[in-house]
Amino acid sequence: MFKVPFAANGVRRALVIKLRHHGDVLLTAPVLSSLKRAAPDCEVDALVYADTAPMLEGHPALSRLFLIDRNWKKQGVAAQAAAEWRLLSQLRARKYDLVVHLSVHTRGAWLTRLLRPRWSVAPRRAGHHGERFWDASFTHLYPAQAHGDRHTVDTNLDSLRTLGLHPAQLDLRVVMVPGMEAEVRISLLLADQGLVSGKFVHIHPTSRWSFKCWPAENVAALCDRFAEKGMSVVLTAAPDPRELDFIAKVLATTKFETVNLAGQLSLKELAALTQRARLFVGVDSAPMHIAAAMNIPVVAIFGPSGEREWGPWCHPGVEHRVVSSSAYACRPCGRAGCNDSKISDCLINLPVKQVWTACEELY
Repeated sequence: MFKVPFAANGVRRALVIKLRHHGDVLLTAPVLSSLKRAAPDCEVDALVYADTAPMLEGHPALSRLFLIDRNWKKQGVAAQAAAEWRLLSQLRARKYDLVVHLSVHTRGAWLTRLLRPRWSVAPRRAGHHGERFWDASFTHLYPAQAHGDRHTVDTNLDSLRTLGLHPAQLDLRVVMVPGMEAEVRISLLLADQGLVSGKFVHIHPTSRWSFKCWPAENVAALCDRFAEKGMSVVLTAAPDPRELDFIAKVLATTKFETVNLAGQLSLKELAALTQRARLFVGVDSAPMHIAAAMNIPVVAIFGPSGEREWGPWCHPGVEHRVVSSSAYACRPCGRAGCNDSKISDCLINLPVKQVWTACEELY
């Protein structure tokens, strides 16, 4: 496409595309806010996978949220084609002036070509197959993340810097809105458990990726340390059987009573719970990013993944700690455990004392 000089005051409608996992989608929130700040009269829409919708639903800068259901492909060719056509028709009806594509997903390039916005921006895909097709699909390209040297929030905002937005127009906050329904349910749950806002610690020790998890016996020992100090602990996890099994192992090892809400909360309810906590402790996962967005102190346990790229992006004035092992010069390796074994020595050998010290500094 021919590169047209960008003018924020010429944008009536913009579409932000992020087809990734839950945490990735939440970390796009500053792009929505920044677009709205730069062009207050602009309607900012987003396109995400349906299961990640709670991460952006209710965002104050968002006008409309469009969804792609991963299950469309399971419904047969005809049903999938009909669903895809309905989505494309809805997007075309919006007549976007700007498309911001925040990943290297090829679908974004095709959509941009079909939507024909005046301006479009995406990361470069150097070395990928079909690079010429990709480059020709957008009016502006920005450098892709290099070796995890900067936070994902910051590299997402490179899309807008490339368009010419200056620093004062960028809103760096990650915002998630739990919503009234979630807040009411959490109020009832806390009351039922005899818990008071600001008087408990929220620990979410699981991830869909087992190689990111600290051992269950260490989590149990951490829970007991809080209990010894008179602090209540609430454990959460996704409803996935493997995560529930992990929580069962934690509870089988703890010496003190711990509130278990694993598998019982939606993402919005998880956010509402975290917002009431005094401290959040968790591994590199979407709930850790949610906690950072909810304006509470965060202790994040990192193993093979890189904290410079994926660490807690907390609001100004809110403290956080990243805990990782300094005994392993190989980390962060970005692999699925040591030699892709799904077992991370840097986490298995991370002592409870080190995590507890970080917790003491914040709670």
